[in-house]
Amino acid sequence: MNFCCSAEYSIQDNDTVFLILFKNGINIIHRPLETHSFSLSVDVVAGDLVEELMWLLGCRKQLSRAALHLLLVPQLKNLSLVTCPSLVIPSLCVHIAACCQGLWSLDLSGALQLPSKFLCETLQTLPALRSLSLAGTPCDSSVIRTIVCRCRFLRHLDVSRCHLLSPAALLPLGGAAFSPSSLSPSPIPSASCSAPASSPSPLPLISLLALDVGFGEQTGDPAVAAAYLLLVLPGLERVALDELTQACCLIQHREFWKADEFADKLGIPRLEEVWRERIQGEQGKNWRKRREGNSPNKEDETEEEELILLNGYESEEEEVAGAEFPDFPDEAEDKAGVSSQSDLILNLRDVKGVSCDCVGSLSHLCPNITSMSVNIDVDGDISPFASSIRTWSNQLRTLSVHHPGPLADLLPALQVAGSSLTSLTLEGVKTSPQTPLLEIIRGCPKLRDLHMSGEPPGTRQEEGADDHLGEPDLPQLPNLCSLSLSFSYEHSQMKPAMSWTSLQRVLKCLLIGSPSLEKLSFVSVPCPLNGVLWSLLFGANWARRHVRASACFPPTPLERLQRIDLRRTDVLMGTVNMIMRHSKRLRFVDLSHCWNISKVEYLNRKSCDRVQVVWV
Repeated sequence: MNFCCSAEYSIQDNDTVFLILFKNGINIIHRPLETHSFSLSVDVVAGDLVEELMWLLGCRKQLSRAALHLLLVPQLKNLSLVTCPSLVIPSLCVHIAACCQGLWSLDLSGALQLPSKFLCETLQTLPALRSLSLAGTPCDSSVIRTIVCRCRFLRHLDVSRCHLLSPAALLPLGGAAFSPSSLSPSPIPSASCSAPASSPSPLPLISLLALDVGFGEQTGDPAVAAAYLLLVLPGLERVALDELTQACCLIQHREFWKADEFADKLGIPRLEEVWRERIQGEQGKNWRKRREGNSPNKEDETEEEELILLNGYESEEEEVAGAEFPDFPDEAEDKAGVSSQSDLILNLRDVKGVSCDCVGSLSHLCPNITSMSVNIDVDGDISPFASSIRTWSNQLRTLSVHHPGPLADLLPALQVAGSSLTSLTLEGVKTSPQTPLLEIIRGCPKLRDLHMSGEPPGTRQEEGADDHLGEPDLPQLPNLCSLSLSFSYEHSQMKPAMSWTSLQRVLKCLLIGSPSLEKLSFVSVPCPLNGVLWSLLFGANWARRHVRASACFPPTPLERLQRIDLRRTDVLMGTVNMIMRHSKRLRFVDLSHCWNISKVEYLNRKSCDRVQVVWV
C-alpha cells in the first residue's frame, strides 16, 4: 500500500524512521483510515522497523485493524499477532495473503475468529514460511494438508491447544504415505494441492509443538501417533506431544504390534515398517558420512537440504539414494527384522509433555536432551525420574517440573542435574517449614532463571528460627536475572498465613547472592517480607556512602531491578519508595492487594515518572 512520501530523512537513519512510524502509528488509532497522510512511505521502510512498531503497538494494546492494514507491507518477513488475536478476522487474512507473500514467520496464536477455510486460503499464498504458530486456533486436518502441500520450507510448527485437530491428523506431516482419505473429512480448496503425490517427502521440521490437541482420543491413539511422528520426521529437535514418553517406550521396546489396529484403520504403513525404514535411513546417513569423511570438498548438510527443497523435492532423489547406497550387512543377513545392534537414537534436544513413568525409555532414545518439561502424577513414583536424569547430567540447561507433591522429593534429581541448569521451574509443589530450598539452590549455581509456584506450609512454624547469613557455605547465584516465588492463596483471605517464617533467611540469601537480578516476583509469600527488603536496602545505602570510592565496587542487591511484583505481601510504601530510589533501572512495580498500603499512601507516594506503579 502506497502513501504520499515527503520524507527528508535517510532510510538508513533507523531511529528517525522509527519515530516517524510510531507517530503515524499512534495517529492511526485516533483518525479514520482514509484521512492518513504519512510523512514517510511505509513501503520503503525496512521490514524489521515495521515489525518492531507493530509489536510495540500490540503490547500497548493500541494496535487497530486500520493500523494493521497500513502496516502489512511486502517487505515484512516476520508477522506476530499474538498480542492482539481478537483483530485476526477473515478480511485481515485476505490482506495478509495479498500483501505479505514473502513471510518467513507467522504467529496467529489465539485467533479464535478465524475459520479453517480462511487459514487454508492464507497459507496457500505463503510458500516461503519457515515458522508457523497456530496455537489455540480452529486449525483442523485440512489446514495440516494445506501446510504439507504449500509450506515446503517449514521448520517450526505450533498447533498446541487446537481442539479440532486430532493427533492422527498430524501424520500427513510425514509425507504422502501418511495422508489417507480417512484423515481428510473436509476437502482442501482446489488451489492448495493438486494431488497427494505432489508432496511425497516429509516436511523438514525441526520443531513440532502439539500438546493438548483434539477433544480426547481413544486410549493409546496419541502415543501411537506420536511414535509415528518421531520416526517419520528425522530432523525433529524440539517436540511437545501428548504421551511422548509412552511413544518412546513403544519404540524402545519395539512393541509395534500395539499400533497395528491404528495403522489398519487409517490405511497407513505399519509402525514396524516405518521403524525399519528409519533404521536403514540412519545407516545410510552414517555410511555416507564415513565415505565423505576424507573428502576435502564436502558441503554443509544444511545447504544440501535447502538445495533439495529448492528443487521441489524431486521424486528422483529416492532413486538416486537407492542406487548410491549398497546393501548393508544387517539388511542382507536379516530381511525379517533389524540387527539388535541397530539401536535408534533420536535427535531430540528439547522435549515437553514428558511423563515420569516412562522417562527411562526417553533416556535411551534421546541421550542429547538439553531442555525438558516433566509432569509427575499425584501418586506417581518419582524414583525413575531421579535415576534416568543422570543420562543428561552436565548437559541439561532447562528443566521444568510439575509435581503436586513435596518439594523435598525433587532434591535427589536436582542434585544430580542441577550443576548445569540455567533455568529451573517448579510448579504445583507442596512446601513445609522443613523444605530444603537452600539445598536445592545450592545444587544449581549457574541459574539465570528460577521460578517456583506451589502451596504454602499447612502448619505454622514455631518462632525462633535464627538467621545465619554469615555462613560461608550459603549458596550464591551470581548469574540469576529472573526470580519468582509464588504461593497459592484463598481469594477470600486478605493476608496469607505467616506459616514459614524461616523463609526470610532463604529470601535474604537469594537477594544478597543475586546482584544481577532484573525481574523479581514475590507473591503471597508466607513470611514477613518488608523487613527483609528494608534491611537489604539499608545495608546497600550504607555501602554506597562508605565504599563507593572503589571503582570496582560490585552491584548491591536490587540495584539492577527493572520489574518487581510484590502482590499480597506486607510491604510498606516507605520501603517501596526506597526501592525506587535505589534501583535506577526500575520501570514497573505491582503492589496489588498489599494490605499495609492504603489508597492515600498510594496517591501520595513520591512521584517517579520512569516507574509505573500498580495498586488495587
